[in-house]
Amino acid sequence: MKIAFVGKGGSGKTTLSSLFIRHLAANEAPVVAVDADINQHLGAALGLGEDEAAALPALGAHLPLIKEYLRGSNPRIASADSMIKTTPPGAGSRLLRITEDNPVYEACAHTLLLDGDPVRLMATGPFTEADLGVACYHSKVGAVELCLNHLVDGPDEYVVVDMTAGSDSFASGMFTRFDVTFLVAEPTRKGVSVYRQYKEYARDFGVSLKVVGNKVQGPEDIEFLQDEVGEDLLVTFGHSDWVRAMEKGRPAAFELLEATNRLALQALQDAAEDSYAGRDWAKYTEQMVHFHLRNAESWGNAKTGVDLAEQVDPGFVLNEAVGIRDEVLVSPRPTPRPAPQPA
Repeated sequence: MKIAFVGKGGSGKTTLSSLFIRHLAANEAPVVAVDADINQHLGAALGLGEDEAAALPALGAHLPLIKEYLRGSNPRIASADSMIKTTPPGAGSRLLRITEDNPVYEACAHTLLLDGDPVRLMATGPFTEADLGVACYHSKVGAVELCLNHLVDGPDEYVVVDMTAGSDSFASGMFTRFDVTFLVAEPTRKGVSVYRQYKEYARDFGVSLKVVGNKVQGPEDIEFLQDEVGEDLLVTFGHSDWVRAMEKGRPAAFELLEATNRLALQALQDAAEDSYAGRDWAKYTEQMVHFHLRNAESWGNAKTGVDLAEQVDPGFVLNEAVGIRDEVLVSPRPTPRPAPQPA
């Protein structure tokens, strides 16, 4: 299942997404974690040192490889150069699976151990000085959207994406790629303002949105969130000595996280499982095609010089049964690789 964490800057979005990833790993669930925030902090929240986090391979830097691999033998896509971030899969496309080994993971994923449990971590790469004035951060997350469009996940597998802050998540169709979106909100007026905006934007696309209250200090904070977001409030998190130690780079064993916060993380997992159980693969594919055609008409056709509508395979529906290839090497858990070395 695919899960997004969103929220305004400073809400604790990255911290909570890292806790959820640790929770899943502790339960021995296969996890691919993706840092798609303009401020790249997920690696550090998962225990990487500053140099290790900086040395993570950037998805955007490997976009040509990603496109060429995913294109496969799809006859509707003449070349990797004609693929854009919304290009949907079709007959002949290569699809990604959570537990397989493939060239995309080999080039772009770093496997780290969380209390001995392996997790694949991928990152868009930071917004650098060279990008200032000449690039848009959404061009970097295009690699994430392309991978999500070609990824087939099962009910006991997880992709967790730490999204960019605020309503910037709506700059692409990626916001429809998730079974559930957890919006992290502090119990303040500013904290819930992003919720209202997100709720309005997502209204027509069937997005499953759950609010996670963070930095809650007492019953009055909970009552405030209940008044502001109603039944969308799923669970709340309070003060955590474990998190404080983690933010200092000295985390204890994850099993020592406070019991109330462990229960809250389980509530997130339960909500994600419920949402995945209701996934409509046909609608999921239709939304993918919808945003591809919009992007094609808006800018894609002009940029690539081809009619990108022809990339759509009208008979193709993404689901768990498609794209199984004999040559895929599948392993139940990713094999840890050495920590990346700084350049």
